[in-house]
Amino acid sequence: MRVLAAMSGGVDSAVAAARAVAAGHDVVGVHLALSAKPGTLRTGARGCCTIEDSRDARRAADLLGIPFYVWDFAERFREDVIDDFVAEYEAGRTPNPCMRCNERIKFEALLEKALALGFDAVCTGHYARIAPTADGAGVELRRAVDPDKDQSYVLASLRPDQLRHALFPVGDTRKPDIRAEAERQDLAVARKPDSHDICFIPDGDTRAFLDARVGNRSGDLVDDETGEVLGQHGGVHGFTVGQRKGLGLDRPSADGRPRYVLSLEPVSGTVRVGASERLAVTEIVADDAVWPTGRPLDGLVECVVQIRAHGGVAPAVAERDGDRVRIRLRDSVRGVAPGQVAVLYRPDADAGDLVLGAGRISATS
Repeated sequence: MRVLAAMSGGVDSAVAAARAVAAGHDVVGVHLALSAKPGTLRTGARGCCTIEDSRDARRAADLLGIPFYVWDFAERFREDVIDDFVAEYEAGRTPNPCMRCNERIKFEALLEKALALGFDAVCTGHYARIAPTADGAGVELRRAVDPDKDQSYVLASLRPDQLRHALFPVGDTRKPDIRAEAERQDLAVARKPDSHDICFIPDGDTRAFLDARVGNRSGDLVDDETGEVLGQHGGVHGFTVGQRKGLGLDRPSADGRPRYVLSLEPVSGTVRVGASERLAVTEIVADDAVWPTGRPLDGLVECVVQIRAHGGVAPAVAERDGDRVRIRLRDSVRGVAPGQVAVLYRPDADAGDLVLGAGRISATS
C-alpha cells in the first residue's frame, strides 16, 4: 500500500511510520503545520505542532529513508479547531479540541488530500486498534492494548469510510515498549516527553486565551437552590460544568461546603452554582451520533459510556433516536457538561473495548 504517515515529531508517530516501512508499505512522511506562527505554539520538545517538532519529524523520516514534506494546514486548523473551540465555550459548552482535530484535520482534510494524491491510507501514532468486523465487510474501532494511553475516545467520531483508510500501528503495544523500540532504531525522539494540554494555548491558561478572543461579557453568579445572586463574572466562557476553583466568590455557602458550577446560560450570562450532589446526572442526550462500525444501535443496548478522554466508564443503557442517542446511566455521574462527547463501548469479554458509537452531549437530567 501507499501510506501517508502523519509525523507529529513525537515518538509514537515516528515508531508508527517505522512499522509501516517494516511492513513493506510505500511510505511518505508528512508533518502538519498548524499555525501561521509556529513560534506561538507550545515549545519545549512536547511533541506537537511547533517548529522543533517539524525538525524532529524530519530527522525521523531521514533515518527511516522515506520522503518527507511539511503541509500547511494552518488556516483549516484555525477555522475548524481554534475558532470552533472559542465558539463552543462562548455558547456555554465544553469542547474537546483534540477530538475535533482528529475529526476535521487528520481524518478529513488530510485523508481527503492523501486519497486524492493516490495514497491508500493515513498512518498515525494514535493508541487505538482497528479490526475487521465479524462478517469481514467492514472495520471496527477498539481500545488500545495500553489502557493508560488509549485514544479510542478521541477517535470515536470517525466514520467507517475514514477508518477503512486509517492505520494505527502502535495500538497493539504498550508505551514503554514503543520507547524501547525507538531506542533500538536510534530514533532521537525515543525519550521525548509526551504532549499534553492544548497545543494552541502555550501557557495552559484557557481562561486568558478565551478572554482575549471573547472579551468581557459580565453576568451573575447565582445560587441554583435559593436564586440568590452571589457575585459577578466576566463571561460564561470562563466556566465549565463541574468546575470548583476560580469562581471568584467572596464567601462560602451557608453550610460551609464548596460550590460547583451546575449550569451555564449564555443568553442571560447566568452561571448557576451549588452543592456537588446537584451535579449528579442519570440521563444524557447526545446529538450528531456517529457509528464507527456502520451499524447504528438497534433498540435498547447495554453498554458503558465514557465522557472524558481520560475519564472512567459508567454502565448504561443506550438507544438511538434518529441522529441522537439517549443514554440512561445505571448509576449517577457528576460533572457532565454539554459539548463533551459521550462514547459508547460494548461491555463484553473484551473488557468493553469495542467502540459502538459517539455523540456530542446536548442535554442532561
